[in-house]
This record gives sequence, C-alpha cells and structure tokens, in this order.
Amino acid sequence: MRGRITVAAAALALPATAAAHGFGRLYNLPVPFWLYAWGAAGTLVLSFLLVGYFASAPASAPSFRVRELGGGVRRALRRLAPALQVLGVFLLLLCIATGLFGNRDPLRNFSMTFFWVVFVLGFAYVTAFAGDFYARLNPWRTLAEILDRVVRGYVRGRWRYPERLGDWPALALYLAFVWFELFGHGKPAPLGSMLLAYTALNFAGVWLFGSVAWFRHCEFFSVFLRLVALMAPLDYRRAEGGAHGTLRWRAPFAGLVQERPAHISTVVFALAMLSTTAFDGLRATQWWVSLFWRDPTGIVTVLAGERPLLVFPRLLPWYLGWETFWLLASPFLYFGAYLLFVALGKFMARSARSVSELALDFGYTLLPIALAYSVTHYATLILTQGLKIVSLASDPFGWGWNLFGTATLLRAPILPEMGLVWHMQVVLILLGHVVSVYVAHLVALKTFATRRQALLSQLPQLCLMVAFTVSGLWILAQPLTAEMLR
Repeated sequence: MRGRITVAAAALALPATAAAHGFGRLYNLPVPFWLYAWGAAGTLVLSFLLVGYFASAPASAPSFRVRELGGGVRRALRRLAPALQVLGVFLLLLCIATGLFGNRDPLRNFSMTFFWVVFVLGFAYVTAFAGDFYARLNPWRTLAEILDRVVRGYVRGRWRYPERLGDWPALALYLAFVWFELFGHGKPAPLGSMLLAYTALNFAGVWLFGSVAWFRHCEFFSVFLRLVALMAPLDYRRAEGGAHGTLRWRAPFAGLVQERPAHISTVVFALAMLSTTAFDGLRATQWWVSLFWRDPTGIVTVLAGERPLLVFPRLLPWYLGWETFWLLASPFLYFGAYLLFVALGKFMARSARSVSELALDFGYTLLPIALAYSVTHYATLILTQGLKIVSLASDPFGWGWNLFGTATLLRAPILPEMGLVWHMQVVLILLGHVVSVYVAHLVALKTFATRRQALLSQLPQLCLMVAFTVSGLWILAQPLTAEMLR
C-alpha cells in the first residue's frame, strides 16, 4: 500500500518536460509567473489599443486584392503534382509498413517521426503559408482515384451525402484521432494499425458517398488542413472532373474574412482545433492531475469508497475515462462559450440577424489563436525530433541500413535556449490574439450596416478572445507533471 501511495505521490509532484501528443517530448517548461503576468497584461493593453483603433477606423471593411499566379507557375505545379502524389502514397505505405514491421523502438522507427512530427505538425504549418495543396496530394484520395481505374464508377459513390451532416463525421474522426494521439502510448505498431484501418475507412467512405463528398466533409485531415489554409497567402483550389485547379495570391489571413462556414459543424471543428490543443497542455499540469488524484471536491472519494491515492491502480481506468470525457466535451464547451458571447454581441448591436447566422459569420475568427497556440505548444518537436527524419530516411525500419548515407546525420536534438522559448511562446500567443481580433472586426464591418454596430458587436467577442488567450498563457505557466499516470 505504501509503495502505491509513493508512486502516485511522485506522479503528482515530479516536474518534467511535457510529453508530446502521440510521440516524443516537448522542449517546453512552464513560463515564469512574471512572464505570464506580462503576457496577460499585454493582452489587455493590446485589446484596448485595438478597440481604440477600430473606433476611428474606416467604416467599411477593406477589399482584399486577389491575383492569379502566372501560367508558368501553374504549369510547373501541374507537372510536379503527379510525382508528389506518388510520393505521398509511397510515404503512407512506408509508414504503415515500418509501423507494423519495423523496429519497436519509437525513436528508431521512421513512421513515428514522419507521421507525428513531419506530417501532422510540419505539413500543417507549411499549409498555413503555402495553401491547401493537401487537397491535391492527399494520398487516400490518390489511392481512391487509382482504384477507380480498376473499378469504374467507384469514386462516384452509391448514396448522396446527407448535407445536414455537414462536417460532423470529420469532427468525430478528428476527436478519435486526438484521443489516439494522447492515449495511444506512442508505439509504432498501433500507429501502423491505425493508418491501415483509416485507409480502409476511406476506401469504404468513398465507395458509399463518393470522392468529392467524402473528402469534403468526412476525411478529417482534409477538413483540418482546409481550415488552416484559410490563413495562407496562397489560395489553391482543387477542381473536380479533371479540370485544372486555380492558384491565387492574397493577403495573409484574408481567407478568414472572405470565406464563411456553410454549416455549424465547421465552426465546432474550428473550435476543436483550439480546445484539443489547450486540453493537451492542461492535462500535463500538476493542477489538472491533482484535480482527480487529490480530489479536492471529494466526488471521486465518494464514488470509489476510498481516497483516490489509496486505490491508485484500480482508479487508473477511471482516470482515463475522466480525461476522455473532458477531451470529447472540450469543443462543445468552447462552442457554448462562443455562442454565449455571439448572443451578447447580437444584443449589444441590436442586430436582426439570428445567433446561428452570426455564429457562422464569425466562425473562422478564432483560427489564428488556434494556430498560434499549436505552434507555441508543439513547434519545438520539429527541432528536438523532426530533424531526425534525415537519418531515419536511410534506415526507415531501424534494421541498421544506410540507404542514402545519412544514417548518422542530425541525430542529436537542437535545444533552443529556454528564455528564447519562453518569450517566443508569449509573443506568438499575443500575435494570434491580435490577428483574431483584427479579423473579427473586418468580419463585423462586412456583417453590420454601421461602424457603431460593428464595434459594439465586437466587445463581447473581444472578451472571449482575451479569455482564450489568457487561459492559454495560464496553462503555459503551470507546473508540469511527469506522465506516469498514462
């Protein structure tokens, strides 16, 4: 008994670097309290300055110039696209093969570093600058098109996709994926099995509803990266039916103003991008772990019949269920708060538009905060683990190969100076806050008839953004705990 209590107490108290989502360790330590206080104060000051600017800004939203890129650029991309599609399929199959048959050590297995760090993180950050090229390079879509050449009419589907479902299927798969990231124990074999199962699911989905509908509403990487691409200065649009896509240059973040969600599920998905990252940071803090195991409310003690620390092994499945509940609930909690503040904005502006219409109007305005918090939380993984892909490419299965002569290159992680990491975290979150506030005001100018209405409608929205930004800084400032309870 004493041994179990000692282990549990150590898990609650031991500070450590935060474990990454899915794989690896983040080079992040809690920001000092003074830096958190500076960031929170900076959020309020910047918000006040932005409100002052909006009060005297022009009464109409600026029109963003969009420029078609030259034919030479488009032709070069069209020639390059088939090779990149083949490469995407090859890398997917390689991740499945190395996950199932490669070295069991995650650090020596190509699939772990490539999928979790290079693709899930790195490709998403590239998309925020380069646009939605995943729509053309999606390996699951490429495989479906190859299968269509064998089974004629395969990509047309068998049933019409119910429009009322919107992006709910993609949200469900995204939350399941995040659960796998957080609780899948970071091993190659489960990753290989997951990718194989997800490939089969995509084949079945395309057969049922057709390629266009499935990859528009159900394949969650397509939805996720399409939302990220709204912030990109390059606007790539895939064309259907064999036509060529379009590539345009626009102002950064202009897509957040020019586009509008078609369904409320897309708004919830956008909020899930913020809430799941916040939950991943929160669950590594001592405050969060103590909330269950030290049970200040007494609820767990009543349900278990004893203090949680006294029955530590028996309550581990309870803890997993408890964390799962809050992970799945987090997007809807954020959505509830979002609707409340949208309703307050409607009341203050005396707008005739419904709350649901306004929720769609401002549905993309929180994406810059979500992107900033993701970069803040995960980007150091690219330096500490992502660069190892150079060596792993020569030995993908971890069998001692050296195919390209790079097996010994970039194996040591790059560890930035901690002060630099701290300051960059705070600056990035503040920058995301400023961009979100500015984008929301531009949307308000498009939505409301007068500048006064636009400004009044944004006061509650501004409070919500301040709350999300300060809560993100607060999470960064919390002491961390070793992940011994997983």
